[in-house]
Amino acid sequence: MADTQLMVWIDQDLCTGDGICEEICPDVFLGRDDGLWVVKEEASHFGETIIFDGADGAGHGPEGARGVARVPDSLIEAVVESAEECPGECIMIEPYSAEILAARGV
Repeated sequence: MADTQLMVWIDQDLCTGDGICEEICPDVFLGRDDGLWVVKEEASHFGETIIFDGADGAGHGPEGARGVARVPDSLIEAVVESAEECPGECIMIEPYSAEILAARGV
C-alpha cells in the first residue's frame, strides 16, 4: 500500500477537457467519454482501482468534491505539475484527511 500525504479531485465545472493531466500523470487522471477528466486510485498503488466518475458499482466512486483520490507520495510532483499546467485550473489538491476519505463512501 502506497504512502499518501495528499488527495486530489477535479472540479467538473472548470474542466476544459484538455487532458494534460492524464498525459503528465496517467496513474491518477482518466478521461471520460464526455470529454472531461476524473481522478482515480490505481490498484498498483492502493490494492484496488477506484475511478471517481460517479458511476455505480464496484470500482467506482463519487465525482467532484466527494470523489477525492489519494495521491501516492511517489506521484506528488506529477500531480502538482498537472495542476499547474491545467488550463482550466480545475485540479484541487488537499492534504490527506481520514475524515474526507471516509465521506467518499467507497
